[in-house]
Amino acid sequence: MQSTAIPAGTVVVGLDGSPSSERALDWAIDHARRERRQLTLAHGLDPAGSVWMDPEGADHRAVLEALRSDALELLRTARDHVTQVAPDQTVHEALWMSDARITLLDLSERAAVVVVGSRGRGPLRSMLLGSVGLAVSRHAACPVVVVRPGHPGLVRHGVIVGADASERCRPVLEFAYREASLRDLPLTVVHSGWDDHGALGLAEAVAGLAEKFPDVRTSTRLVHDDPADVIAQESKRMDLVVIGAHHRGLAGTIVHGSITDAVVEHASCPVAVVPLADGR
Repeated sequence: MQSTAIPAGTVVVGLDGSPSSERALDWAIDHARRERRQLTLAHGLDPAGSVWMDPEGADHRAVLEALRSDALELLRTARDHVTQVAPDQTVHEALWMSDARITLLDLSERAAVVVVGSRGRGPLRSMLLGSVGLAVSRHAACPVVVVRPGHPGLVRHGVIVGADASERCRPVLEFAYREASLRDLPLTVVHSGWDDHGALGLAEAVAGLAEKFPDVRTSTRLVHDDPADVIAQESKRMDLVVIGAHHRGLAGTIVHGSITDAVVEHASCPVAVVPLADGR
């Protein structure tokens, strides 16, 4: 079943059978419906990882086949769920014999967005957040949404995006505007390190996108504190956080790698991590 021939522009969701990945699946279904995109259910089964799981004297081939059977059942269950909630949704499956990080990073080369949960299953669930969610959000070729659990019952205030006035942040801002438009939500633009030049540049960027998305109600906010703390705090009452990621040595902006990691780990709502224009 392993293949890189997934449809270009599909919404890829990483699945492992955990409650967190089930939330990710629901988010991905809704996103695919709103964007009118196809959906790909993805699972990475690492053959090397099954070795340490073998009890002494066990047949490794039999263990691997049992894991593969479980993975196929996981994908069938996910497909059945999609059929129930979105019967017209086109669905593909991708079962790769590789580490989940490799699976999702490779699939990100053709995907429109990759969606993952914020917790895995089993005794290593806390490690899985760092090894899969963070790794994919740091290095994916497309936007990655990490679906973190929110606080039920709280009134939500829309989409919040961390950005600066640079051209490389244009994809981050545009993703945030598009999500706000698709979901009919207000947008808050958070900017750190305000000066006259930066203020003018950001105002021009926002004005240009406001023309493209006239339905989006937008406000801009200057922060002097740690932007990761501000966004994580604001996320308690947000529907979505959008932040940038770079894969090179850029620094000194709200999209610095450590800030992105901190938001992904601590936000109280889904986080979309969007590669910067020169981030690959």
